[in-house]
Amino acid sequence: MKDTQILLTQKDFNKLKNEVKKAKEQGKQIIYFSEDDELNRKVIEKLEINVLLLTLNQRKDFQKQRNSGFNQVMAKTMNKKGICLGINLDEIIEETNYKKKSDIFARIRQNIEICNKNKVAMKFIALKEKNKRNVYDLKSLGLVLGMPTWMTKQF
Repeated sequence: MKDTQILLTQKDFNKLKNEVKKAKEQGKQIIYFSEDDELNRKVIEKLEINVLLLTLNQRKDFQKQRNSGFNQVMAKTMNKKGICLGINLDEIIEETNYKKKSDIFARIRQNIEICNKNKVAMKFIALKEKNKRNVYDLKSLGLVLGMPTWMTKQF
């Protein structure tokens, strides 16, 4: 990760609020990562973060739709506040089970459709140095998954 970015994973909202304030004073881009859907929604409504990074590999799908931890209500809030949705590239690259990997891709496609309808930007984020890819690979992956060109131009 670059020095201009900071990854926050705090589960206590009050401590997280202080960390966000400190990071904003330092002028860093704030990436928030949590597996708690309720906390994610509270964070995007109340705090000034730049990117919400979702985890998609440990989820159980509903009977009629995918459980990606992201919905239209969150998308509308993120659009108003200018928050970007992050896709964890480490999950995609390191998953060895093909069934789970296909589920991750299906959840990403669902998120892309929701983001496209609500004009929310998306970006790929690799937390580990070995999983970083160049811009052209990320644009290609985004286009294959169904991202519109306006979304891939921001990489």
